[in-house]
Amino acid sequence: MRDLVAGMRYLGAGQRWVARNGRWWGFGLIPALIALVLYAGVLTVLALWAGDLAAWATPFADGWGSPWQGLLRGLFVALLFAGGLTLSVLTFTAVTLLIGDPFYESLSQKVEESEGHCPPGPDLPLWRELWAGLRDSVHVLLRAAGFGLLLFVLGFLPFVGQTVIPALGFCVSGFFLAVELTSVAMQRRAVPVRERLRMLRGRKALAVGFGTPLVLLFLVPFVAVVLMPGAVAGATLLVRDLVPDEQPPAGPDGVEGVGAGPVVGSGAAPAPYPASQGQPHQPLQAPPVPPGPYGPGSSAGRPPAGW
Repeated sequence: MRDLVAGMRYLGAGQRWVARNGRWWGFGLIPALIALVLYAGVLTVLALWAGDLAAWATPFADGWGSPWQGLLRGLFVALLFAGGLTLSVLTFTAVTLLIGDPFYESLSQKVEESEGHCPPGPDLPLWRELWAGLRDSVHVLLRAAGFGLLLFVLGFLPFVGQTVIPALGFCVSGFFLAVELTSVAMQRRAVPVRERLRMLRGRKALAVGFGTPLVLLFLVPFVAVVLMPGAVAGATLLVRDLVPDEQPPAGPDGVEGVGAGPVVGSGAAPAPYPASQGQPHQPLQAPPVPPGPYGPGSSAGRPPAGW
């Protein structure tokens, strides 16, 4: 529950950031407006042809009487359009991020600079950054499509398909939406897409708390365009806490950074003495000697030769 609330707070923090920086909000609207026009046309075509698609997909119902034929095909149209909307929410973010890669990269970088430090990121040509973004988006969307297909089939179950499955579908869509939105800051840290998925799976409630409210809000016309810059800013703030960009090195007080080896005085087993000192390599049977006044690494704490 704590992670769920934290995800919502990151979303709100991102919207507050762009509200305080209106120029960057307007800057981030440009790619979202372009994507909105494209998706409005696709959804209009789907709405016009949904009835014909339902008739083509259910030829076995041609001989059914009223009202069963209408109920079946009406349910198919509703599920088809709901699936199209869900897919639009997921792909809208991916397509908008692809169209606006230079825009959102600059926006995310500005957010990080305002928080104190921005990782330098990989020095790649623009075409390679676009290719990497497209490849990662396809990887995420294929996974999302697999879940979407499963939920679509489960939607035909009585009662459960009309209550539990839609709620579960929004949560799944929210998770993958969070994966897409965090990709800008994750790519700057050179985190591969599989590692991003693993990290966010370990914090599912955080990802769902961030992405699911956006999924619901994106269903309202034009809201996705207005909230997209703040969503990128909030995802950047989330990544800053999820993936620290710098790890502190091990210091003399025994504090070690992530990935560092055992340090003297940290409770780890001591390394065997070098052979040049003539000490046996077997572990001592006596209790360990506490650090002396010369520090844990000094030779005063070692047993004398011939022990």
